[in-house]
Formats: sequence, C-alpha cells, structure tokens
Amino acid sequence: MMRLGYLTVIMLLFFGQAKSQRSDLFMPADRQGRVEVPFTYENNFIVIDVIFNQIFPLRFILDTGAEHTILTNRAITDMLAIDYQRRFTILGADLKTELYAYLVRGIDLKVNDLRFLNRSLLVLEEDYFRFDQFAGINIHGIIGADILRRFVVEINYRKETVTFIDPSRFKPDLRHYQEVEVDFQRGKPYLFTSTTLANQQQVDTKLLMDTGASLSLLLYTNTDSLLHLPERIIPSPLGLGLGGTLDGYLGRVPSFQLNEPFEFKDLVTNFQQILLVADTSYLNDRNGIIGNRLLDRFIVVIDYIRENVYFQQIGDLDEQMDYDKSGLFLRAFGASLNKFEVFYVIPDSPADRAGIQEGDRLVRINWWPTNFFDMEGITRKLSKDAGKTIRLIIRRDGEKMRFVFDLEELL
Repeated sequence: MMRLGYLTVIMLLFFGQAKSQRSDLFMPADRQGRVEVPFTYENNFIVIDVIFNQIFPLRFILDTGAEHTILTNRAITDMLAIDYQRRFTILGADLKTELYAYLVRGIDLKVNDLRFLNRSLLVLEEDYFRFDQFAGINIHGIIGADILRRFVVEINYRKETVTFIDPSRFKPDLRHYQEVEVDFQRGKPYLFTSTTLANQQQVDTKLLMDTGASLSLLLYTNTDSLLHLPERIIPSPLGLGLGGTLDGYLGRVPSFQLNEPFEFKDLVTNFQQILLVADTSYLNDRNGIIGNRLLDRFIVVIDYIRENVYFQQIGDLDEQMDYDKSGLFLRAFGASLNKFEVFYVIPDSPADRAGIQEGDRLVRINWWPTNFFDMEGITRKLSKDAGKTIRLIIRRDGEKMRFVFDLEELL
C-alpha cells in the first residue's frame, strides 16, 4: 500500500493561495460542458493518461488530497530543457528531513479533450515517492486541486471514469445522490464523520477525502484524546511518504459512519501517531484520511465551486475488505515491475514463522512464476481466506529456497 503523505507541507512553502487561471483552460464546445475521462484503477489508485507539453504520454494519479499538481519524474523536464524557476527546500515525511523541488512554468497538460495551458507545477528533484516500487505501477505525477477546483468532478469507480463538468451546467440529482457535510480548505475536501471505537465510544472525526491514498481509513491517534489503538493490532508500514517509510498499525474499528445511512461495520483501519509540530495548520484540524478502498463503494461528486460533496452508493458497505494475511510487505522492481522483494515481515506472522526474511526475492508463488503477476495480483493471493496454503520459492544469496505456510486472520 502506498500513501501520498504530507504533500500539503510542500505546496504551502511557495505556491500559497495562488489564484486559478481561467484563460488557460480549453474545453471543446461540442462536449456541452462535460468531458468524460477514462481511468485505470490500479492497486487502488486512480490513474489517468496525460499528454505532457504535447509530446510525452504520461500517467498521473488523481489526488483530491494534494493541493497542487506535481511531476515526480524530473527526467521529463530535463529532456525538454524546461527552465527551473527556483529550487526549494521541502520537508520530508518526518517533517525534519530536507528534500528538494523546483517550480516550472508554461506547462501544457492534455487530459482527453481537456487542455490546460501555461500551467505552473512542482517538479521533484528526485522521485521521492517511488510509486513503481511500493505500488507496483509506473506513475509520473499527481493531478491536484489547482486543476480540479475549477470543475464539478464526478468519480465513477464502477465505470472507471472521471467526468469534468462545467460548474455553470451542473445541477445535483438529489433523487440518487446524498449530500454529505464537508469543509473545503485550499481546494481540498474534509468530511465530518463518526467513528465508534472498541469500547463503543463514539468520536466525531474530521477526515481528508484523499483519492491519492490506496487505503480505506487512516486515523491519527494523537489528534483527539478519545482516539486510541484497538486491542488487536499488527505493525504495518503505511507506505512511503516524502523521504521515508511511514510506520503505523493495522486494526479494525467496530463502526464507521460516513454519513447517514452510509455505515461500515468492523472496518479495517490504519492507525498512525502523526508528528505534531509548532505549525500544524496544514492538517486543518483533521483526524486522518479517507482513501479509495472506502470511496470506491460510491460514485463521488465534488462541486469545488459551491463547496459541496455528494455520494451515490454503488457497492455493498457490508462486504469485508481484504487485507494481507501473510505478514509480507513487498516492493516491485525490474523493467516490467513484475519482480518482487521482501522489504518487511510482520513479527510472528505466518511468513515470519516460516522463516522468510527481508531481502528475499520471490521466484514462484503456488507453482506460478511471480513474473506472471503484477503487485496487485500478488497482493490478492496473499489476501485470500485464512487457511489458504501459500507455497513460495524464494532466492536468497543466490540460493533457491522453499517455504510453505497458511494464511491467518491477523486482526
């Protein structure tokens, strides 16, 4: 699982409250104010094709949790000899490590029949996120609120389409959609929700609606005195943020209410103790985030101009969310991202008791060569029902080794 954490810290350093540029948008008149853009839903990320400066076909993640659009692959702007306006020092995921980024101007982005001209965006000096390794997908950038906030945006996870709608032509259909309580800050939507903890205590929670996160729910345990870890948890890297791995825990909450009547029972939830520093304004008093694994049970409509959000249920809220039952965390590598290496093993998990170690490289899983799979396919195999037998052949120090273990309910 990959987490796009702490992007807001970067953007506030030099973009501030930049005004939207209306003259740089081209939408064909024959589309009647609606452009439907297909996406691929890969490892719980919304991936959209983008033509960069009329030359490069790239793949960007649609990220409602990012304030601005960024390019993670500096090689693109280097090849185009684009002028870097200024080099900035930015903060890593630990809010201490210094990293670097550049501001570029005059960029042309084409998304299906939409064109965004003369854009300013951020280019990371290095690809600090490493989507390829930790999500197993090739990603070149992120589409953020500086583009999204000029539209009504409809995300249909079932059809795998994002529709960009001219706000002047939008009227919500309240026969099928339900409006939810929301607060917008710097173009990002924060939902007001309710979480019931293991002691049946109900906590009001304010959560960033973040399509740049592949998880279901993440709660910051030190943002409210009532929030605490459940009794049964497992240590779990939350993914990779700028400059390092984000550590946390995986557990469950008995009930999570997005909005009446949208209630999830026994919800698999990530927990993290976030570092609180002197200036926490970028958090906007939030208690965590809601990601795609929860949002994909709905058609989501975000009206950025009028600051409203609407949901239409399309999935079963009672269907339990799968999670890894092996104890293995993998990274992908190779030209096709179909080779896999262990980077973390949960202590006392089935994989740990079987003897699998960090650095082991997977060769076969249940008789199949692992290069037949992508990261999402491997994850599905390791998330099957408890009791399922997993047979692995791994390579360690040049030697092939065999391991057998059964998946277990870890939560």
